[in-house]
Amino acid sequence: MLSLALAGKPNAGKSTFFAAATMADVDVAGYPFTTIDPNRGVSHVRTDCPCLARDERCGDEHCHDGTRYVPIELLDVAGLVPGAHEGRGLGNQFLDELTSADVILNVVDSSGGTNAEGEPVEIGAHDPAEDVDFVTEEIERWLAGIIARNWESVERQSRSPGFDIDESLAEMLTGVGASEAAIAATLRELDYPADPREWTDDHRRELARDIRARTKPLVVVANKADIAPEGNIEQLQELAETIPASAEGELALRRGVEGGAIDYDPGDADFSVAGDLTDAQRTQLDELRDLMATHGGTGVQRALDTAVYDLLDNITVYPVQNETKWTDGQGNVLPDAFLLPSGSTPLDLAYAVHSDIGDGYLHAVDARSDRRIGDDHELSEGDVVKIVSTAN
Repeated sequence: MLSLALAGKPNAGKSTFFAAATMADVDVAGYPFTTIDPNRGVSHVRTDCPCLARDERCGDEHCHDGTRYVPIELLDVAGLVPGAHEGRGLGNQFLDELTSADVILNVVDSSGGTNAEGEPVEIGAHDPAEDVDFVTEEIERWLAGIIARNWESVERQSRSPGFDIDESLAEMLTGVGASEAAIAATLRELDYPADPREWTDDHRRELARDIRARTKPLVVVANKADIAPEGNIEQLQELAETIPASAEGELALRRGVEGGAIDYDPGDADFSVAGDLTDAQRTQLDELRDLMATHGGTGVQRALDTAVYDLLDNITVYPVQNETKWTDGQGNVLPDAFLLPSGSTPLDLAYAVHSDIGDGYLHAVDARSDRRIGDDHELSEGDVVKIVSTAN
């Protein structure tokens, strides 16, 4: 399961975002370090279900009338303060928890109502643009510190015959989520001395920056967009890929759905009222509807989708056992959905289902066309595939 982490300074709304995206019961409060121990939960990304191509919807619990929700892991960790890479605040704990994340959602208080430490100030008093690069810099400094502390080991290894810097760095950095492929790609891009003993701090910092960009890409979530002063959102969007959001609004809608008062699917651009509401609730929802009309929704679902489908360039593929009925062995229609990197093949899907299925892979069938497809065939978003394996 892909893992997304919520990062940012305290009191920016990370825990509210987490609660809205997972409907998990977590502490949400307007003071720094509401979250101390990390929260882990299951959220979903949204895509079109292949059942839209059939006469009837599939009926899977994750399919809402043709809108499919694919599970991902969401991680909410303690807020980050300046100097976190040196252990200030809960910095070391925060940064260590990020090692397993595939993407980081940098949750920024776009209202400017909290200072750099996450303490409440007057709306607009703090420039949220300062918080965009803040998380990136802290993570890069943290990685640079790890590299610097372990560099003596690299230098010792370099004296041995057959030394390979790719292997040495992989040994050091796979523990923080850097793959051997990412390390090799980074070294191809960098200009560095062949002898590790000649590396400078600048070389190591450049290595940390590139590794961060490859292994911990970020999406900026401009939270509290409903109370952001005019121009703040636009300013943030000029600096980075930014999704305007109201985590509080999304949480209100999802709780309204649970209570039977609201009809809404996560990621919809609008909602409808299905039950009795107080005047205050109606006023709040009218304001939220205006925000959603401006930005195409609350932004919470869009942030998750952008991270998985755009930044990571993933596709959704559906393995089945019966290529005619699109069912598994128990007759369930389209029971599973797998997120795979773009360019994946049927063999990649086989291994994603189970290592035994991959080891015994024979061939695959495109269930839409009922045709056998080659082992090097690149799968596409929404493909329905039967894997034929000796382990079936």
